[in-house]
Amino acid sequence: MQPPPPSTDPIERLRLALVGKVRGVFNDVNAGEQPVPPSDDALFERDSPIRMVHADVVSMMVGGIRGLLLQMLHPHALQGVLDHSNFRSDMHGRLRRTAKFIAVTSFGHRDEAMKAIDRVNRIHAAVGGTLPDGTPYSASDPRVLAWVHVAEATSFLAAYLRHVRPTMPGHEQDEYYRQFAVIARALGADPVPLDRREAETIFRDLRRDLHPSPQAREVANLVLNQRPEGAPPAVQAMLGSEAMALLPSFARAMLGLEKPGLTALPARAATWGMGKTLRWAFRQNSQR
Repeated sequence: MQPPPPSTDPIERLRLALVGKVRGVFNDVNAGEQPVPPSDDALFERDSPIRMVHADVVSMMVGGIRGLLLQMLHPHALQGVLDHSNFRSDMHGRLRRTAKFIAVTSFGHRDEAMKAIDRVNRIHAAVGGTLPDGTPYSASDPRVLAWVHVAEATSFLAAYLRHVRPTMPGHEQDEYYRQFAVIARALGADPVPLDRREAETIFRDLRRDLHPSPQAREVANLVLNQRPEGAPPAVQAMLGSEAMALLPSFARAMLGLEKPGLTALPARAATWGMGKTLRWAFRQNSQR
């Protein structure tokens, strides 16, 4: 079967160019990676809350940065990254692999989703060590995994509400947590929130495990100043500004970050505009 001929419509060519550019950022094109095809036999139904939230490129990038900053405040999660990751030399690769995992488990065929979860579980089983004070840590610790999950879930949803759908009904937000809990539990996290109230309660409880450190600030600096391949530096600065604005004040203080002031308003407007443009390019509707 021959591919369709290139479009002669300049608007359509622009749309396809934007789609290709974004897919190039999140897929290792040189290694032959392709975007995850949405499946009707995925873990979650089409147009369900988790697939709506995780489909929005820009809010997921903002939420992903916020979530990673929060995760690095947990000494065990941080030490695992320091001891077992090449994030300093391949930050983009690490973020791309995380994005691929989210895509496969949210949109891919359920068999592929479970294979991805099994791979992560095998990796976690081999990740462990000791903190500088001699305390042992393990990437399979249910409570550490719970913090990693709740940091991600609250961040993705917060960014989606801020930039895409502020009027998302409460029951759909609760369903988002229930759906995301399927993945978290399969990864061994415990406790896992099933609605907004539980997310707030678990977040407050796990906050007691967090500690500031020079290493966490180093990772935060790398995350906020990394330059993804194919993305203009201004885009990363804009997304980082929005992620910092969404951080709880205690997290900014622990990471030595300042809340963006009035100078951040252009970044918020640009983020909103970029999100709207990419939803048009991917033919997504933010309303239901």
